[in-house]
Amino acid sequence: MKNTASTGPAPRSRPAFVVAATHSSAGKTTVTAILLRLLRERGLRVQAFKLGPDFIDPGYHREITGRPSINLDLWMMGAEGVRRSFDRWSAEADVCVIEAMGGLYDGENGTEKGCAAHIAKLLGLPVVVVMDVWGMTRTSGAVLGGLLAFDPEVRIAACVLNRVGSRTHADMVLSALPGHLRELVAGWVERSEHLRVDERHLGLTTVEENPTGAAARARAQLASGRSVDVDGLLAATRTALPGPAGTSADRPARGSGPGRPRARLAVARDAAFCFYYEENLHALEDAGFTLVPFRPTVDPRLPDDVDAVYLGGGYPESFTAELAGNRSLANELRARAGHGMPVYAECGGMMYLARSLTDFDGQRATMTGILPIDVVMDRQYLSIHYVEVRTQAPSPLGEAGQRARGQEFHQSRITTAEIEPNLYEVTTSTGESRRAGFLLDNVAASYIHLHFSLHPEIPRHFLSAALRYSKKVPAV
Repeated sequence: MKNTASTGPAPRSRPAFVVAATHSSAGKTTVTAILLRLLRERGLRVQAFKLGPDFIDPGYHREITGRPSINLDLWMMGAEGVRRSFDRWSAEADVCVIEAMGGLYDGENGTEKGCAAHIAKLLGLPVVVVMDVWGMTRTSGAVLGGLLAFDPEVRIAACVLNRVGSRTHADMVLSALPGHLRELVAGWVERSEHLRVDERHLGLTTVEENPTGAAARARAQLASGRSVDVDGLLAATRTALPGPAGTSADRPARGSGPGRPRARLAVARDAAFCFYYEENLHALEDAGFTLVPFRPTVDPRLPDDVDAVYLGGGYPESFTAELAGNRSLANELRARAGHGMPVYAECGGMMYLARSLTDFDGQRATMTGILPIDVVMDRQYLSIHYVEVRTQAPSPLGEAGQRARGQEFHQSRITTAEIEPNLYEVTTSTGESRRAGFLLDNVAASYIHLHFSLHPEIPRHFLSAALRYSKKVPAV
C-alpha cells in the first residue's frame, strides 16, 4: 500500500488573493486598505503582504490589521524565500491579502519577472483586479477582457471598480460589460477625497506623519466599502494553503535555545525612522537579540543596557530640528560608537550618523557626527536601485566577502566625506559596479536597505559583534 502520510501541515481552504491593477496609480493602495478594513470588521485574522521593497504601504496595512505586513520581493528574497515567507506568515491567518505594485503584468525591464502575475502564479493565488474607471464606461470591458485573456495561467477571480463617479456611473459600466465580465465585479469604490493619502518626496505620507487620524481613515474606508460584496469576494478567492505547523505555544520563543547568549538591540522607531523589513526584525530576534525601541527625536538617551544599535531608514530630513536639538542622545551615541559598540545604519539612519544634514530648503542641521560626512537633500537627484553587495572588510555584518541583497531609494547626496566608501562592493541589478557605504570601527552604514532572508548568517554575525562588545562571550 502506498504511504500517503503528509510530512507537512495539511492544506486548508482559505481566502487569499493578490490585489493588482491595470496600471500604477489605479488605486491598489486605496482598495487594499478598504478590503483589509472590511475583512477586519468581520472579526477575521487578516495577514497583509506587500510586493516589492516599499515600506510605506505596510505601515497602513498594520494600522488596520493589527499585525505586521510582510514584504515579498523576488530580487531580495528569491522565489523560495518568497514562498517560505508567505507560507510562514499566512499559516495562522483566516484570510491573506497581498498588495501588488505597478500593473498586473508589468515586471522587471518590461518582462513578467517579479510582477503581480508572476507572484500570483508562484504562490498559486487568484488575483483581484482594481480597475480605475474614471472617465470610462464601455471601454472598461475591453480593458478587463484583455487582462483576463492575456495569460490563461493567471486566475482573475474578481474585479473592484475604482474612482466611480456615482451609482449611475457604476450602473453604466456594469451594464456595458459582457455577462462573464460582469460576474467578476465584486463591487466598486466611489471617488472620494476622504480616502486620499497625500504624496511627498519618495512616496506617500507615512502613517506616522499622516495628519488624518486613524479613526477618520477607518470611517472613510468603511463608508467607501459599502458597495463591495465581501461574501462574494471571499468565496471567489478561496485557495488551498498550508495550515499552521502547530500552535504558537508549541513553538519555542525566538532566540530561546538552551544556553543561548542574548543581547539587547536598540532599534530606532519613531516618525523619523520607521523603515524596517519585518523579516529582518524577526531574523534578529531569532539570532538572539531582544529588540528595544527608542525614539531619536525625543529620547534623551539610549535604552538601558543595550549592546548594539540599529538605525533604519525613514525621513530624518523632516525632523532635523528635533534630531539636532537632542544633543544628549547624539553625544551618547558618539561615545558608545567610539568605544566599539556595533551600530548598523541604513539610508536615513546613515544620514543621522553624518556631521550635518541639509534639508530641501537649504537649512543645515548638525547630526551626530559619528561619520565624517555631510549630506544634502536634492530634489533634482534620485538614486533607485536593486543591489547585491559584498563587504570589503570584516564588519558587524560578518567577515570580508559577506554577500547580501537589498535596495536603495533616496533623494539625498553625500557632498563631502573625509572617508572613502569602504563597506561594500556593489553591483546593481542592471550590472553597474561601484563602492558604497562606510565602515568606521564597529559602525557600518550605507544608503542600502538589506534584506536578510537569503543570508540569515548576517543577524548571527551582528549578535556576535554585540556580545563581544558587551563581553558576554570571550573576544575572538
